[in-house]
Amino acid sequence: MRRDKKRVLGEYLVAAAQAGDRKAFDRLARLWQPDLLRHAYRLCGEADAAQDVLQEAWLDIVRGLGGLQDGAAFPAWAYRIVTRKTAAMIRKRQSARRTRAAIEAEPVQAVDGSAELEQRLELNQVARALAQLPPDQRSAMALYHRQEMSVAEIAVVLDVPAGTVKTRLMHARRKIRAALETAENGDSHE
Repeated sequence: MRRDKKRVLGEYLVAAAQAGDRKAFDRLARLWQPDLLRHAYRLCGEADAAQDVLQEAWLDIVRGLGGLQDGAAFPAWAYRIVTRKTAAMIRKRQSARRTRAAIEAEPVQAVDGSAELEQRLELNQVARALAQLPPDQRSAMALYHRQEMSVAEIAVVLDVPAGTVKTRLMHARRKIRAALETAENGDSHE
């Protein structure tokens, strides 16, 4: 197998970077950045998303470079990391779209009784406030309140730490409370 200059230089830079040479790692990154970026772009089809994926991939490459035993394997190893990161980003986006579509498709349920009109108005206000939330907060609220999932279950579903779920729920509740208070104050002035 014929090895080109880029691969030989890459092997040398991997060995130097593993030995702690920061400049060698910088050169290694500059050497492979364009190829890895094109690969990420081919997989996801969006320039900004490809940049984000590659940034995350380089973090994994930095963390794992010391464990790479064969410098010649660097290109395949780095491409595999970029591929995995891109697939994870695509899965996360698809999940968010499905969740958003499911939330938007859910009908507001009618409430029976003497206060039906007032309750419908309140439900519509809550639905409007929910629709105003960022997708990550709206998803967390829907999973917690409509699907009755625990924080731990939501963390698994959304692939985020439990603390992040708690923070999203807290911010979502504050925004909904503020929206309802604003609506209530607006109604009282009429």
